Amino acid sequence: MAEDITQEEWEDLIAKDDKAVILDVRTEEEVEDGYIPNMINIDIRLGQGFLDEINKLDTSKNYYVYCRSGARSAQACTLMGQMGFDTTYNLIGGFMNWDGEVVE
Repeated sequence: MAEDITQEEWEDLIAKDDKAVILDVRTEEEVEDGYIPNMINIDIRLGQGFLDEINKLDTSKNYYVYCRSGARSAQACTLMGQMGFDTTYNLIGGFMNWDGEVVE
C-alpha cells in the first residue's frame, strides 16, 4: 500500500516505526546538495538498475520514499508495490519542501 504523507506524518510515523527505511530516489548530484539522515539512495532514473537494487531490499520493511518534489518518489512507490512491497510512504512536496533535519 502506497500512501502520500506530509512531513509531519512522516516524522510521527518514523519515530514509532522499528521497520522504517528511508529511501532517497534522487540522482547522486541531487543528494550532494543535502539529504535526510540515515537514508539509502537508489536513483530511480537508473531504470533497470533501480529495479535490480530495489529487488535486494527486504519487502517486510516500511519504506519512506522521497525525491526532490514528490513525483519520482510517487512513481517509485507504485513500482515497489508492484514488486511486492506492502508499505511505502511518499513524502508530499519532496526534499525541496522538507524543513526537518538535513545532512549537507
